[in-house]
Amino acid sequence: MSEVDVDEIARELRLAVGRLVRRARDRTDLPAPQAAVLGNLDREGPMSTSELADRQHVRHQSVARTVGQLIALDLISSGPHPHDRRKNLLTITDAGRAALRSQRTRRAGWLAEAISSELSPEEQRALARTVPLLGRLADH
Repeated sequence: MSEVDVDEIARELRLAVGRLVRRARDRTDLPAPQAAVLGNLDREGPMSTSELADRQHVRHQSVARTVGQLIALDLISSGPHPHDRRKNLLTITDAGRAALRSQRTRRAGWLAEAISSELSPEEQRALARTVPLLGRLADH
């Protein structure tokens, strides 16, 4: 078996995933920072701005700006933290959940159509076997 050049695989994978993500985006999509905040609140439940910043590995100020935009759009709400009165607890609203679901559905639909039209059944099976590997890399 020949040796694998992991550096080359990493470069090509980064480029391919980047192109794939850009192609799946739509002009009507929420900006990436807003979608990330909504996604975190949807998956993990209410949290403070500092907890969001930690999870996203960004500065508190960046998340605070995004949170302000999402509150103005009524996609999240802010209320008192039950254990620390100095903090606010952010919660995704029904409108935020609907916006996120719509974006996810559209992107998944686009990707499903691309998989169906561009890949043979054998390639589709190979891709299905690859998805757990990509998940493991994302969790690293």
